[in-house]
Amino acid sequence: MKPTLVVLAAGMGSRYGALKQMDPFGPNGETIIDYSIYDAIKAGFGKVVFIVRESFLGAFKEVFDDKFGDKIEVAYVTQEIDKIPEGIEINPERAKPWGTAHAVMMAAEETEGPFAVINADDYYGVDAYQTLADFFKTDVSKEHFAVVGYKLVNTLSDHGTVNRGVCYSDDDGFLEEVVECINIKRKENNEIAYPDGDGESLLTEETLVSMNLWAFDARFFDNAERMFIEFLEERGMELKSEFFIPLVVDQLIQEGRIKTTTLQSNANWFGVTYQEDKPVVIAKLNKLIDDGVYPKNLWA
Repeated sequence: MKPTLVVLAAGMGSRYGALKQMDPFGPNGETIIDYSIYDAIKAGFGKVVFIVRESFLGAFKEVFDDKFGDKIEVAYVTQEIDKIPEGIEINPERAKPWGTAHAVMMAAEETEGPFAVINADDYYGVDAYQTLADFFKTDVSKEHFAVVGYKLVNTLSDHGTVNRGVCYSDDDGFLEEVVECINIKRKENNEIAYPDGDGESLLTEETLVSMNLWAFDARFFDNAERMFIEFLEERGMELKSEFFIPLVVDQLIQEGRIKTTTLQSNANWFGVTYQEDKPVVIAKLNKLIDDGVYPKNLWA
């Protein structure tokens, strides 16, 4: 069975000021997603599942339906605030979605066997998808997942804070802990820090972080549903609490239910968080085209 690619595309782009998952970056209007799908197809993925919001599903399909539907199976699912287990009360004033792990849960009906998860607005590189494809061929199982890690220094934005899952691994390359760190930034003294309680914690440039490039087996869904119920019972009345993928993975590791390999990719990651990031991404994609990594017209 060919692996499935699950694309997290339900974000509303509040910091970017637009739906960046549909914004053009390539010379012929290609989005970042286009390059991700292109790389995934070459690496042997057989299906892509887009997770979007109902409010822009129609517009999203108009952009992507005719691009690569003849090259890979395509499905769409939606993430909404009210897609939660029955009998659980939440704050009626909440407007923010429930986070990345909840988004992945929405793909359960369209996903069988092994699957990878990516962010729609991140470029991961050719090597990253081949690294995942190799892992799916040899190691993935109900008890064995993987994360592709990147050096923190290569994932910061010059235009504001970022959120990253900091990965801590043992000597054998298995993830021991993954900690979701919010509002990471480089300070004026060149230190990299994030708020931690009443103070702050420092990180090094070499710190390995998750960019939500994960390799899972379908067992993820059952475990995530169990944890999501616990999460809602504890934090469902909050307006901005989020159920992140690293929270699920970390709890499964601590419970001894899974082992997770930390895979390091040689690819260069880049993405868009703020509008100021856009020209940088365009320049990097043009450089990849000039170097022959991609054709100028991706789907011609």
